Amino acid sequence: MKKHNRELVILRTFTLCTVAITALFLFAFKTNQNQKFGTIDVERINIVEADGTVKMIITNVAQFPNGTTTVNNTVLNKDRKKRSGMLYFNEDGIECGGFIYDGTKDENGHSSGLSLTYDQYDGDQVMQLLTTDVGKGDERRVTSALTFNDRAPNETQQGVQKIMEELNGIKDEKLRKQKQQEYVDKGLIGAKTRIMLGKTRSQNNGLFLFGDNGATKAMFYVDKHNKVKLEVYDDEGKVTNSWPE
Repeated sequence: MKKHNRELVILRTFTLCTVAITALFLFAFKTNQNQKFGTIDVERINIVEADGTVKMIITNVAQFPNGTTTVNNTVLNKDRKKRSGMLYFNEDGIECGGFIYDGTKDENGHSSGLSLTYDQYDGDQVMQLLTTDVGKGDERRVTSALTFNDRAPNETQQGVQKIMEELNGIKDEKLRKQKQQEYVDKGLIGAKTRIMLGKTRSQNNGLFLFGDNGATKAMFYVDKHNKVKLEVYDDEGKVTNSWPE
């Protein structure tokens, strides 16, 4: 009988302690006071507004949203590669930019990259800071640039996804290009780089300007031989002026 009472006391004591700890834990996270932590290990953090709208995602590779994952009741880029970084969302819950990075090494060499982008409303990136570093054997190529792009005026993120799925399903190359051009003419897809500042794949460092059709219009750069050059192009891509001549 005494043994039974002792076990009953221990059980009640354990239950009370559990309830007290749980209440303390819940109170700590419901209080309006700021909580201070030393180090937190997490796989993903969602920054949300009071109504639940996600405004920013900080994530590792595994938790990066793609495929059928929904954020703010919307499926994001289905085919986007998973990377660690951050995604930004505007007041309407639409993705509006992000910061991603990766890097890996194998028996053939290494590859790494970093991208910081800002999107036009309900569209893709109009500004991008991008760097890539690819090495194979004794050869290594590093490029980095800040670019500004024009986007299709009528594009939407969900609309572009549907159009690309349709185009990818067309096996006939000629028909696919024809259909793609129709969507471009309607302003539903398409992008043109207008300004680029940085290092190109040909190892030219400078400022590069492009027309509204994406054609090169002017370049002011230092080439891989350390020579300074200024070049101006006509609509057909021919050099009309250059310095030094």
